Amino acid sequence: MMMVSSPFGGGRAPGGLPRLPTPPTGWPIGSYATYGEAQQAVDFLADSEFSVGDVTIVGVDLMLVERVIGKLSWGRVLGTGAVSGAWFGLFAGLLLGLFVNQGFALQLLTGLVLGVLSGLMFAAIGYSMSRGRRDFSSASQLVAGRYDVLCQPRSAEQGRELLAKLALKPPSANA
Repeated sequence: MMMVSSPFGGGRAPGGLPRLPTPPTGWPIGSYATYGEAQQAVDFLADSEFSVGDVTIVGVDLMLVERVIGKLSWGRVLGTGAVSGAWFGLFAGLLLGLFVNQGFALQLLTGLVLGVLSGLMFAAIGYSMSRGRRDFSSASQLVAGRYDVLCQPRSAEQGRELLAKLALKPPSANA
């Protein structure tokens, strides 16, 4: 059997999923306010011996939420730079220590010191170049306004019936 593929990796991946982004297919069998609720619904379907290979969870009305963690200061920037540099330096020192026949501890210490210094330097350069335009740290998260559970038409009706049973259960029984 010969397979023809495009230079962009088209076709299907080994698990049968499309390689390129494609819109989801199927009929809606449930809609939930949170991803956890949608996940719980699919889990219920799986526990009910339903063919969950036909199911897709789709986040609708996507938003990027940036949660501000705190104010940045020179101390916080330099401390974070030193810590991240130290981890990289320890890793580099460990590799050097494994492959160089001169004192393992010396290689580890050298990597640590050089890592801390380079971490400090890169953090200071980056923060000073921002010139106060972004004096806070944050964490970004992609969330949806709702999560729809879709199912292939061949088993959508059965999935809808099972999820209706889940909705009728008391909240303590759904957990």
